[in-house]
Amino acid sequence: MRAITATRFGAPHVLELVDLPTPSPGAGQLGIDVAVVGVTWMDTLIRSGNGPEVFAVDPPYVPGGAVAGTVAAVGAGVDGSWLSARVVARAASDGYGGGYADTVVAALETAFPVPVGLDLRSAMAVMDDGSTALALLERTLVRTGERVLVAPGAGGLGNLLVQLALAAGATVIAAVHGAKKRSVALELGAEAVDYSMSTWPDQVRTLTGGHGVDVVFDGIGGQIGATAVSLLADGGRFSGYGMASGAQTVISDADRRRLTVVDMSQLPEFWPDNHRRVTHVLSEAAAGRLAPVIGQSYPLAAAATAHADIEARRFTGKTLLLT
Repeated sequence: MRAITATRFGAPHVLELVDLPTPSPGAGQLGIDVAVVGVTWMDTLIRSGNGPEVFAVDPPYVPGGAVAGTVAAVGAGVDGSWLSARVVARAASDGYGGGYADTVVAALETAFPVPVGLDLRSAMAVMDDGSTALALLERTLVRTGERVLVAPGAGGLGNLLVQLALAAGATVIAAVHGAKKRSVALELGAEAVDYSMSTWPDQVRTLTGGHGVDVVFDGIGGQIGATAVSLLADGGRFSGYGMASGAQTVISDADRRRLTVVDMSQLPEFWPDNHRRVTHVLSEAAAGRLAPVIGQSYPLAAAATAHADIEARRFTGKTLLLT
């Protein structure tokens, strides 16, 4: 099979296309002919050697995990009705990895049938990012009429957070980088501010009538995250789920300002109920109520280019690899 391996930690060029033995499904597993592979910012952090401990790997390894394709084989104990089914799934491994390949094996419990009428690319775009966005909104509830800041608001997860918060009745401000992403956020129905501009905090204050925002969803961290916190009204809620800047947001005045704060440590808490959430977002996407923004797709062999573009912020919405 063709696969991408990270030969060592480093820049995107450490990703190489190789031929590896094609795996066969074991007991309780599916063998999947992969059509679409999901790419995340976390993949780039792990490849660079700066990933979180929970995703610790030793090179060489095959990056990624989330895939979409067709079941080509089943292992012992798996009903034959799965054969030829269109699925999204997580590549079987001892932790992170295994997805950047044209064939994977996946544990049956990580596989989800793709609803009729939903294409594999859209299914892949909502499997992880949509379920995580839903979990974030279930953990930090958004009420009708509240003002919500999503940063970033036009990436693979951010665009879905924007959609779900709007559906909950909130006024949403998407913090984005560049004119193209601003257009994406506006098309989704959000207000938009460009955080590469020094005036963006003032724009948020103007949009909220000086009130500030009630909720911040922060996937950037660092200085952008700290600025987002400063825009919270007293008594507001902060939900940190990422560190695209390379550092988590530091909040030192939560008690004084009566802020409710949850950080990235919330993410593992989402896993036990993941099956329900993935099933839900797939259904919502099939019904047209959740429309993932897929900004760019690359051939599997161009994984290094995909990583370089993500790191340079030359992307909107979800990034996919196609086999």
